[in-house]
Amino acid sequence: MEEEEDEDVGLPPKLERIIAQEDREMRPHQEETEFVDLGTGSGKREVKVGMGMTAPIRKELMALLKDYQDIFACSYQDMPGLSSDIVQHKLPLNPECSLVKRKLRRMKTETSLKIKEEVKKQFDAGFLAVARYPKWVANIVPVPKKDGKVRMCVDYRYLNRASLKDNFPLPHIDVLVDNTTNFALFSFMDDFSDYN
Repeated sequence: MEEEEDEDVGLPPKLERIIAQEDREMRPHQEETEFVDLGTGSGKREVKVGMGMTAPIRKELMALLKDYQDIFACSYQDMPGLSSDIVQHKLPLNPECSLVKRKLRRMKTETSLKIKEEVKKQFDAGFLAVARYPKWVANIVPVPKKDGKVRMCVDYRYLNRASLKDNFPLPHIDVLVDNTTNFALFSFMDDFSDYN
């Protein structure tokens, strides 16, 4: 009887795996990637592909990407806007909140030129339109990128405060990441800022 009590029984393998997963430090995905050109002729259409897969899977992935290259957008011109006849998005706002029109924020000359260039690209692609007498005005926040270009963001803090809150928010990122376990491949869309 005493010998049985001294013996270390251990935990079931499933419970050990769960404990090990909880103890593991979560880090950003660090897989090495390379750019692959899907373009034909003079047009350059680069996508990032991970280097951590086997050669046969990589070959199949490349063939799949080339077969469906027309669904990838590498520039603003590749993304024609949706017609407002098909879809319109409206923000439900709290009627008690007052409208906010922010004053124009001054920028340095070189930043203003980069913003103007980015606005022209988006205007030419049909992403932006001139608004006359808008009810809300929010400032552009230029965020410098590594390549020297500017990512245009908008300061929507006041609009967010006036927006009605959703009773069913999006799931937390840790739940989404946990749902990817036990799968061989993980796919994600990169933002378009790298292709500007």
